[in-house]
Amino acid sequence: MPDTLPVVKLATIDLSFHHAAAGIVRAVLARHGIEVEEIRRPHEAAFDLLKSGEADMLCSAWLPGSHGVYFDAIADEFDSLCVLYTPYALWGVPDYVPAAAVSSVADLQRPDVAARMTPLIQGIGPGAGISRFSREIFDAYALERHGYRFANGTLEQCVAAFENAVRDRRWCVVPLWQPQYLHWQHTIRALREPLGLLRGTDAATLVLRKSTRDKLPGAALAALRALAPGNGEITRLDHWISRQRLAPEMVGERYLIERDDCPPAPYC
Repeated sequence: MPDTLPVVKLATIDLSFHHAAAGIVRAVLARHGIEVEEIRRPHEAAFDLLKSGEADMLCSAWLPGSHGVYFDAIADEFDSLCVLYTPYALWGVPDYVPAAAVSSVADLQRPDVAARMTPLIQGIGPGAGISRFSREIFDAYALERHGYRFANGTLEQCVAAFENAVRDRRWCVVPLWQPQYLHWQHTIRALREPLGLLRGTDAATLVLRKSTRDKLPGAALAALRALAPGNGEITRLDHWISRQRLAPEMVGERYLIERDDCPPAPYC
């Protein structure tokens, strides 16, 4: 082991729940005296940092379904350290939309449902798995023919479209995923999608370049491999970041303190 520890360059997909998971990873490495340089990028660009060698670690790759298209070609260069949570994509509706009327994506085709549903289905960036899957759903169910339109945009636009509809008690569809902070405040019912276009559950995997792994202390690697906060905790931390405006590094350390039942830090 070299006397000087390397600076770990962490690529983080630039969405708040990825920031939450990265905050935990950064807190673990900080406890072992390892400096982290975090680079936040949209989905494709974050994986490009791994391909080019500009990043050593990514938080996190949703495998195999959502991000395999970006990661599989370079997977042999990386070690999968742990599964942080088990995400899945969904199309959801607010809980006040009756399940008897709308329980499946196919129900959106019915004239009585289309007449009540908000026509715009507001998504996030085009490279996200949920965005790719949503475009496939649109085509497979011919939803444009039934008066709907799908738009890519920012996370803020997606959240605002959903919360504005909820405020007005309008029927709407949100292309979303678990974990995500909206689930902390709202009950969102996932619609069945019988064609399997949402790909099922992935493993949100923390990946580290093997050449960098070999330069890190064994204790730090063991601590990273032991991480498994799960969907519920990432949703809670995402809520702290997005709604309470706490810094991801603070949230990560706070999570470790609670997990390990340590005396509270000043900000807890």
